Amino acid sequence: MTLKQGLDNFLEYLEFEKRYSPHTISNYQRDLSSLLDYLGAQEISEWQAVKPQTIRLFVANRHRKGSGGKSISRQLSAIRSLYQYLQKHQAVSNNPALDIPAPKSGKKLPAALDIENIEQLLNSTDQSAIAVRDRAMIELMYSAGLRLAELINLDLGMLDLSAGMARVTGKGSKQREVPIGRAAIKAVKAWLALRQDMANADENALFVSNRGTRISPRTVQQRMKQLAQKQGLDQHLHPHKLRHSFASHMLESSGDLRAVQELLGHADISTTQVYTHLDFQHLAKVYDTAHPRARKKKTK
Repeated sequence: MTLKQGLDNFLEYLEFEKRYSPHTISNYQRDLSSLLDYLGAQEISEWQAVKPQTIRLFVANRHRKGSGGKSISRQLSAIRSLYQYLQKHQAVSNNPALDIPAPKSGKKLPAALDIENIEQLLNSTDQSAIAVRDRAMIELMYSAGLRLAELINLDLGMLDLSAGMARVTGKGSKQREVPIGRAAIKAVKAWLALRQDMANADENALFVSNRGTRISPRTVQQRMKQLAQKQGLDQHLHPHKLRHSFASHMLESSGDLRAVQELLGHADISTTQVYTHLDFQHLAKVYDTAHPRARKKKTK
């Protein structure tokens, strides 16, 4: 059975026997057509001639051309389904894609805000208690690289503004002390001056909602999104992006991975390496400047 005959028969099977939707069949056709093109380039004309090594090379080819792990995983699933059909109809004797893994997809990390974006975000003249609270939350998250849960769980007694330090409880209930910058200290002091008018008398939370109780994660997320829109920021803002921005900016400026690991509260430095990626052009520039065998020789 030729490649095209096998594919056409399989697609008809999906349409008339499995009764898949036109959209699903179109996806199968697209994924399998790329395999057909690859096999044609390898001068393979029959499904029976395809070996596991052929599929491995196809996967490597797709990955090299930019396909991600999820995309390739979907293609492999389509290939396995095709071969199950061909085996059922005795057109092939084995399924060469059965044990072929897809490459792992790298973790997608939120893009860091530029320093200019941070300044634009915080450049608000609104002096209402809610606005002052929101600026204090953002300044504190960006200044100390806090997780959302670490921010909302801060109590009044966990800050030492005179020393510029905060004690936060991270994952696994592990506590760490983090420094707070001047801008964040100023913003928090401004909020503390107004907090007593919003907070219930017995509430110890640093940040409270307009109901006087500890602020919720959802409220923080909504307020940040609204503030970004109000300040004309052309990208979606969420708490994790502020933490990522802190980590990226700290690593770019210092190059000290261990220090950033401590500040973020990561138990394993490999987490920090993935989380705090540097801009490649910045790395390339540093490399070209610093590495003795990368520098251009001076012309005489």
